[in-house]
This record gives sequence, C-alpha cells and structure tokens, in this order.
Amino acid sequence: MRILVTGGAGYVGSHAVRRLLKSGHDVLVFDNLSRGHRAAVPPGRLIEGELEDADHVTRVLRERSIDAVMHFAAFALVGESMADPARYYGNNLVAPIRLAESMRAAGVTRFVFSSTTATYGAPERQPISEDEPQRPINPYGFTKFCVERLLDDYARAYGWAVASLRYFNAAGAAPDGDLGEDHDPESHLIPIVLQVALGQRDAITVFGNDYPTPDGTCVRDYVHVDDLADAHERALDRLEPGTAWKLNLGTGVGNSVREILDACRRVTGHPIPDVIGPRRPGDPPTLIADPRRAKQVLGWTPRYTAIERIVETAWNWHRNHPTGYGA
Repeated sequence: MRILVTGGAGYVGSHAVRRLLKSGHDVLVFDNLSRGHRAAVPPGRLIEGELEDADHVTRVLRERSIDAVMHFAAFALVGESMADPARYYGNNLVAPIRLAESMRAAGVTRFVFSSTTATYGAPERQPISEDEPQRPINPYGFTKFCVERLLDDYARAYGWAVASLRYFNAAGAAPDGDLGEDHDPESHLIPIVLQVALGQRDAITVFGNDYPTPDGTCVRDYVHVDDLADAHERALDRLEPGTAWKLNLGTGVGNSVREILDACRRVTGHPIPDVIGPRRPGDPPTLIADPRRAKQVLGWTPRYTAIERIVETAWNWHRNHPTGYGA
C-alpha cells in the first residue's frame, strides 16, 4: 500500500515507517518537525507541512494516490496538556479532524490511530481490558478519546476501516541503534535513567515510594517500540471497511520504577544514584495491559518481554547518540 504516516519523524512513528518500508509498502512521512527529527526519516520520504493546512494535505493524498493513513502526530505530555490545554485541543483534536476531512475529500478510508491508555483515566481494575470505562482525567487523554469517537462515527457512517491502538509505556530503540528516543523535554523514565548513567543528570528522582505496590513505587507495562510498529502494520493489513477496532498494546507484565532502575544499573554497569521525591498528582499506582484482544484480532505477540532486553536496546541508542539525533 501507499501509506502516509503523520508524525513519522517522531519516536514511535519513525519505527513504524521503517517496519512498513521493510515489508514493501510505499511510505511517505508528513511532519512539521516541531518534535520530530529529520534524521529519523529515510531520504526522500519527508513532506514538511501542517495538518491544519487542509488543501496541502488533500493534495498530497490525491497526488500520491495514498491508500491509508497512520496518525502519530500528537503532543503527549500530560503535565503540558494541563498547563496549556489550548495547544492540545488544537494539535490533538482539531488537526485530526482536518486530516479526516482531507481524507474524505481524497477518498482515503483506511486509518490507524496512535491512541493511549490515558483515555482510561484512573482505571479501577488491573490488568486493563478494552471494556474498562474510559474516563480521561487530563486534556491529553480526552483529546485522544475524542478522536477515537470520531473514528467510530466515520467507520459507521462512511464505511471507513479504522483501528485505535491504545499503548502503554513505549520503550526501547531499534536493535541496530539507528533509531531511538529523543524528546525535548524528555519525560519517559528509561531514557531519563540512562541520561544519569551518561552523566547528563546527577540522579533520578523517584516520585513516591509509598504506593500500594510490592516495593512502593509505581508499576507500569513497558512495550518495545518495534512491537508497537509490528502491531500497527498488522492492524493496517487486517482492517475491513466498517470496522473500528480499539485495542490495548502492552505485554501484560508490569515493572516498578525500582525494577527499571535495577535493570538499567545491570545493563549499563553504572550505579545510577536516585533520590526519593513526593508523589506526582494523578499517578496511578499500577497500569498493566490486558493484551488478549490485540493478540486475538491481530495475531500479535510482543517479542520483547524481558525488561533488560528493552533497556539494552535503549542503552545502545543513547550511548551512541548522547545528544540524540544531533550526535
């Protein structure tokens, strides 16, 4: 297929682009590079632009005979969404609406959406299944929830084939070290810990050690970025008109902050000092996926299930790119 990947210069999007190209698809990346990296996109694949520019997007879809869209272009910082909700409603909701209308104008009806577990809010049951009520508690989660509902309606009314893939904690990097995680500011635990190992930070702050978990620190489900890319491709290949899948992408295994720290110490050989800080507001004690539906629908099974292996791929990237894509 000819696929337009929005946000394909970003972390998960760039890994999905590589996966699609290896499978023989013709892929174009549409990105404004506000948070992505030109170096993460294969030569000749990047189209710079804004999704709000409906004429430009429609022209690309038509002139390049695009068959399907994968949408990764979103802001994803919970705290930022609370401090500046207008930015998130514009980029994470208005822009996808414009994109969807451009697709309608161009006759493109296959859409794979990068969603999030933040649509669940603070779920009452663990592990989290797709049947858990969606009660987002911040603008980031709410904008993703709204796009999911939009896609449901488009599938019903216009016969679109859509999949909303709710992933848990994306982690790791391409095993060959060519693609990795480079955010500014960085908010994900594993790269922050590895920055301590590289001497770029003095210590890692553990936000709370009195949670009702085995070691008192928060537990999360870490899923490798290449496994996420695999799931996106499988969804694209299996979609049928009128379908609107909503699937959790996780391993079904949780690791605490302490376990992540210990894994990073073992992999890097560095002591990685830590300090205990107060809890962050809104941090649930545990978030673990029930991935059974994705396995049933997509035939998807994560290959990276050991946290040390995920950390190894991340460490390979960070120690060889200490300043990210600028190295």
